This record gives sequence, C-alpha cells and structure tokens, in this order.
Amino acid sequence: MSKLTALAVSIAVLGAIWAFLALGPLAGSVLVWAGFIAWGSYFHSGGDAAALQKTIVGMIYGAIIAGIALALVVANPLGLGAAIAAPVYVGITVFFLVIVANISLLSVVPANVYGYAATAGYALSTNTANLTTAPDLTNPVLLVALSAIIGALFGAASGKLAGVLGK
Repeated sequence: MSKLTALAVSIAVLGAIWAFLALGPLAGSVLVWAGFIAWGSYFHSGGDAAALQKTIVGMIYGAIIAGIALALVVANPLGLGAAIAAPVYVGITVFFLVIVANISLLSVVPANVYGYAATAGYALSTNTANLTTAPDLTNPVLLVALSAIIGALFGAASGKLAGVLGK
C-alpha cells in the first residue's frame, strides 16, 4: 500500500472513530471540529513528537489567550466604547499570541492561532463568552483545550497507523 493510501485509510478509520466519540459518548465534552483542527495542525507542524507537543501546547495557549480576550470584552475594564472595545482587546491579546514564538513549544504560530480562533468562534457562536472562568466544560477555553489534546493524539495515532499500513 502506498504511503498516501495508508495515511488516507488510517485517517478515515480514526476520523470515523473520533466523530463517533465526539458526537456520541463524548458529546458536550469535546468538539469534533476542534479535534480535527488539532489533527491537521499536528500534520502541518511536522507529524512527529515535537509536532504533537507544539500542537497541544500552542492550541491550549491560544485558547487561554482567547479566553482572556473574551473576558476583557465582557468586562471591558478600560470602559471603551462598544465599537472599539472588542477590536482593542483582540489586538492586545493577539500580540501575545505571536510574540511568544521564540519559545520552542509556542513556536508554531498557526497552532496558537487555531486555538484562539476555535475558542473565540465557539464562544461567540454559542453565547458562552461570559463563561471563560467556569470550572467545567461550559467554559469554551476548557472545551477547546480538551478537544485539541484528543484531536492531536488522534493525529499522532493516525500517523503511526499509516506507518504500519504502509509497510
């Protein structure tokens, strides 16, 4: 079997398992699409042990920074006008999303951005921006972080399975 076919088969099989888990037994505890974003991040980051670490750490970092941005928008501690508050808080937090790229585990800026975007997108589309400090899975930061961890692990597993099938 070619390497490409082996990878396609492994991702198809494990993708189906991930979708079953995320949409069935783990529904409400993980986001199927956020897991697939982490899965893709794992492969575009190199598909190795370092990529797994950088995807997980970067996406969690991005989710945390998005949580900070959301909390700032909700609280508006600077008392900014409605039209300018969100852009200012996003701009400030996105600076911190990128400036850390000289730290090895945070050097894959796209992974950081994926975590930020997934968290902000989920929170804004589900009206959970005010739950970024909740100690449970209603918190969009925790939900995206858990989804990213499991998705990246599925990415690593699919790479290993492809290696076995491609022999």
